[in-house]
Amino acid sequence: MSMRTCPALLITAPSSGQGKTTVTAALARYHREQGRIVRVFKTGPDFLDPMILERASGHPVYQLDLWMGGEAHCRELLYQAAAEADLILVEGVMGLFDGAPSSADLAATFGIPVLAVIDASAMAQTFGAIAYGLANYRTDIKFFGVLANRVASPGHADMLKESLPPGVGCFATLPRDAELSLPDRHLGLVQAQEIADLDQRIAHAAKILAGQCCVALPEPTAFVKVNAVTPQRTLAGIKIAVARDAAFSFLYHANVDALRALGAELEFFSPLTDTRLPEADSLYLPGGYPELHLQQLQANGTMRDAIRMHHATDKPILAECGGMLYLLETLSDSQGCCADMVGLLPGHAVMQKKLVNLGMHSVTLPVGEFRGHTFHHSNMETSCAPFAMTSPARARGKPEAVYQIGRLHASYLHYYLPSNLSAAARFFTP
Repeated sequence: MSMRTCPALLITAPSSGQGKTTVTAALARYHREQGRIVRVFKTGPDFLDPMILERASGHPVYQLDLWMGGEAHCRELLYQAAAEADLILVEGVMGLFDGAPSSADLAATFGIPVLAVIDASAMAQTFGAIAYGLANYRTDIKFFGVLANRVASPGHADMLKESLPPGVGCFATLPRDAELSLPDRHLGLVQAQEIADLDQRIAHAAKILAGQCCVALPEPTAFVKVNAVTPQRTLAGIKIAVARDAAFSFLYHANVDALRALGAELEFFSPLTDTRLPEADSLYLPGGYPELHLQQLQANGTMRDAIRMHHATDKPILAECGGMLYLLETLSDSQGCCADMVGLLPGHAVMQKKLVNLGMHSVTLPVGEFRGHTFHHSNMETSCAPFAMTSPARARGKPEAVYQIGRLHASYLHYYLPSNLSAAARFFTP
């Protein structure tokens, strides 16, 4: 059995909004500045946190999700990272025990010690009770310690540390500081390229941690190699045009790797600024924020014409969430601003101020079954009858419609292509 060892930490919290991303980014930046190679992962399907963490670490950030990708896939990603990294950091999702599977399940499966970030801004001795609960709720996880975030003063920090039970150490404290916070939007954090002073914020947090002498590496964790099957290069010779810009940025690195492993040649383009499609056999329109770029997308008529011509020649198109909205006749933002889109899919969508749907989903199509997730704030109306419906992983989840017009497949689902490589190949085969 082949094995690699590497120090690793899973950064978690009692709930969302505690500061996990700030802490993970600060640790990544500190160790990077010490000349170490830091590989960071994000638990769950999130696109936005990884953009921040990539800036902090200088390396691509992949998702680790036991349901969406499976244990073998996650194990292989960690094993590969351990070959080059001096430190592996995994940012958890929601609270430590939230979800099925949870961040705790991930930590237990791979033996990664847990560092809990707790927002201490409105508490004193209760900090110790929460830390005790996180450390003792399950016996199959390794608890590394806690980090007190948004601390008001040195006296407050002392009070928090004194509240901790025996065996639970305080790794560090971060002050209540506006320069440490990261701005957010309705889908979570703002995209990294939109935060002008992001590097300064990360560096500021890293400096505070460094000043507390709390940045020693944890003990190495052993990661075991998986006997992965090499995929057949069934897309060899196939060129896929992939949208990637500020409006269409929700693209898993694992999806890109999967298509290349299948033999495809990828060419990236911008629906915002390019005037033509690359010469390609297939088209991939991932999600993002098209509602923030309505006028620019509408003004780029030559690109919309090119996409319509691609579809008219019976070439495959996969459109996910924001990519699907771009293919509608019109799209309106939450303030009522409306713009013309490509018009391949009849109907229109309007952005809402509240979340419309969220969750892990699977879908069975003629090419095979996929897993992925949905997370959107828009309502869509179309006269097109659904080709299939997704199956939510949660018992009370809301299914999503999948639409097919010729070789166009469109839905709110963000597909995780490694969940079925052979089916992914059939998606993009002309």
